[in-house]
Amino acid sequence: MINTIKNLLGFGPSVDLAELVKNGAVIIDVRTKGEYAGGHVKGSINIPLDQLKSNLKKIKKDDVVITCCASGMRSASAKSILKSSGYENVHNGGGWMSLNNKLR
Repeated sequence: MINTIKNLLGFGPSVDLAELVKNGAVIIDVRTKGEYAGGHVKGSINIPLDQLKSNLKKIKKDDVVITCCASGMRSASAKSILKSSGYENVHNGGGWMSLNNKLR
């Protein structure tokens, strides 16, 4: 149970996010459009968390997906939504600034 909670929140086994991106992972930034406009990971797609369920068609089920937001909380929720919608390879990238630094 504890491991399941850790995985949902993005604290599961460590993965190399930079390697995933190099291999074509899609980064979904779930912050608001205004937050996204203030800065974001280059190449990321902005789908605000409250619009994610209605925009699932924009994300292929076989894509490797990395979610990000401001702190990691909304991206954890996004990961959960995607997993419950049948997306299998989803990773919580946490805060976008931290993720951006990991990708350099």
